[in-house]
Amino acid sequence: MAAQNWEKNLVRKPRYEVTAGKVTGRQYPTMTLMSNDLVPGSNTYIEIGWIYEMPSPNPHILEHSHREGCNEIVLHLGTDPDNPEDLGAEMEFVVGGQPLTINTTSGLFIPAGVKHGPLTWKKLTRPHLQMAMVLGAGTMAEADPGGHVKARGE
Repeated sequence: MAAQNWEKNLVRKPRYEVTAGKVTGRQYPTMTLMSNDLVPGSNTYIEIGWIYEMPSPNPHILEHSHREGCNEIVLHLGTDPDNPEDLGAEMEFVVGGQPLTINTTSGLFIPAGVKHGPLTWKKLTRPHLQMAMVLGAGTMAEADPGGHVKARGE
């Protein structure tokens, strides 16, 4: 069996493509670390961004859903090495009409078609990371992270 060159699957330089107008207090645009444009055939869209102070506008991630076959996993990751489960923030994230309070490092699975958002920060004491992975979506337009593509009418 011939050796595989895995370098072509390694994204060393992210794309900066997810924008929703002017948002302060967080990394915008976020970093796209996986897509079919970066790794052909990956068929997964992953973006990540730092939140370092209360975002404005708040919320800026509004209600949206993803098309059939595009499940989403949303991670919120705390940055305190002495207490990695402490998110350093408190948010309310509405999923399927149910408000969820998130204040710990967490992972949330959202099936395709389920409406989710808005995501509203209630307090922030430490920077944290937010990562969205849309499985089955190979491009930003297919993933529509945060519902921004639809909001702009693209």
